[in-house]
Amino acid sequence: MNLSSTIKSIQDIMRKDDGVDGDAQRLGQITWMLFLKVFDQRETEWENNAKAYGRQYVSPLPEECRWRSWAAYVSRDGKKQSQITSSEIVPFLNNKLFPQLKELDASKSLQHAVIRSVFEDAKNYMRSGTQLLAVIEKLEEAIHFDDFKERAQLGDVYEQMLNDLRGAGNAGEFYTPRAITAFMVDRVNPRLDKNEIVMDPACGTGGFLTAAIHHFRNQLTARSSAAEKRAIENLIYGIEKKQLPYLLCTTNMLLHGIDVPCQIEHKNTLSIGWNAWRADKGVKCIITNPPFGGYEDDSVGAGYPHPTKETADLFMQLIVKLLEEDGRAAVVLPDGFLFGEGIKAEIKKRLMQQCNLHTIIRLPKGVFAPYTTIKTNLLFFTKGRSVDDGAEHFHTDTIWFYEHPYPPGYKSYSKTKPIRLEEFKPEQEWWGTEENDFADRMENQFAWKVDFKAKREQAEAIAQPHWQRAEDLNNRAAALEGEAGDLRKSLVGTTDTTYREKIESQIAELRAKAEPLRLQARDAQAAGDRIYWPIFDLDEPNPNRPHEETHDPGLLLEKYKKLLGEIEETENQLKSELASALAHHFVSEEA
Repeated sequence: MNLSSTIKSIQDIMRKDDGVDGDAQRLGQITWMLFLKVFDQRETEWENNAKAYGRQYVSPLPEECRWRSWAAYVSRDGKKQSQITSSEIVPFLNNKLFPQLKELDASKSLQHAVIRSVFEDAKNYMRSGTQLLAVIEKLEEAIHFDDFKERAQLGDVYEQMLNDLRGAGNAGEFYTPRAITAFMVDRVNPRLDKNEIVMDPACGTGGFLTAAIHHFRNQLTARSSAAEKRAIENLIYGIEKKQLPYLLCTTNMLLHGIDVPCQIEHKNTLSIGWNAWRADKGVKCIITNPPFGGYEDDSVGAGYPHPTKETADLFMQLIVKLLEEDGRAAVVLPDGFLFGEGIKAEIKKRLMQQCNLHTIIRLPKGVFAPYTTIKTNLLFFTKGRSVDDGAEHFHTDTIWFYEHPYPPGYKSYSKTKPIRLEEFKPEQEWWGTEENDFADRMENQFAWKVDFKAKREQAEAIAQPHWQRAEDLNNRAAALEGEAGDLRKSLVGTTDTTYREKIESQIAELRAKAEPLRLQARDAQAAGDRIYWPIFDLDEPNPNRPHEETHDPGLLLEKYKKLLGEIEETENQLKSELASALAHHFVSEEA
């Protein structure tokens, strides 16, 4: 029985248990049991290694809490049998195992701290000892992570779990296909010889981190020292908000040779204050698929440059901050971020000011099916060196786009036909190197570039007269308001009614002149903004391919919404221009 079938069988068993209510509790139950079984397997490896060097391995777990002591089946009379009876197992878990693991002394070792953190929010939901033993029997029969192929299947386990938990996609919790994680890590290319730390601030089950581990290990040679091999453990860093994926990530790290996965933290990355992230603790590589479509509480993100509740927007601001100079990042983001306005446009401006956004891989629909059909993109950028001369600088001059096509014969991806790593070979061959500013890249039917610098300079040149007029009008209004303020001060201590009435009349007249100037300034500013801010719409269509008519309801709805937005923008522009013209006319008449 394969791993996927085993998990399904276990879930079917749990459905018969009165204590397990819903998919979320089933996932929690399977996950902590998987952790203990995997940890026990790794302990066997550590024991053997210790013996080889004449040492003795000491488990951080109380002896009675080790999987081998209560769950593992033993041979009796030539048959595999459980060590504990159905009447004993539930009281043992509730009264002994969980209390002891939740109260482990975290100060004893990093292993103790990791295990305590893993079981902090874990719980045994099952009430039937018979059903519990049936689950253990399934795990004993099928879960043997003795080779890489089986270990790699842990991601498939989580994929199936997410598919069963129907609401997962609503919070942006998408399992990232292995082909995507491997490609992104390959392009960022974290270097072992330079001790480059790879961070995933929303690490989920650790897909990007395990890909980074493989990437580091591929850089080892026959002459690599034991210290170089151990160094990999300190070059990965992940943070995960939710208990289930955090527990699976920790398990995943154990399976991939990270003996003490203390670099995986269980907390909400976004709840850490903006200023709590120290500037001198930058990260060289960030590779992540931040949750998009989810929202945070009002208190989260309050100190960010562009406060918002949307998770992906908060993560993008944080990623730019966390990257050290010359640090590299690869991020999965939906189309909505590319064409988004308002705060999204401001975040993109900040991104392109501080980083070189050199490549956007546009993925087709279905990559994240069945969780969502939203089209996604892979953004690759490098943090620029800071320039502090008071002027506005942009590190992004040219943006390359690559439209990833479906394989021949495909109309979409699915669970049985997922995206594969070999599909990215054309992108890898086309990529070139950032050291020569990707000079070897060529446009083709899938690849094109946008001269963002020229686009920006042209927009600034056209918008500047409007902004200058807005500044001049605001200055004139401020001068009038200043005169009014001075007159107001002159009334302090004055009791002469006639004088007060005269001054009050002058103040009202000055303010009456200032108000239309402020309105004109606002409209002039808006006119300039309408010219400038659209340059941050990165939803660039491929100019090298003919436009294909689509009848897909989702895409048609997106186009319809975008068209409505353009119509509304045109109407607002006309109203603004009319108001500006009329206001100027009225001021002239008053003069």
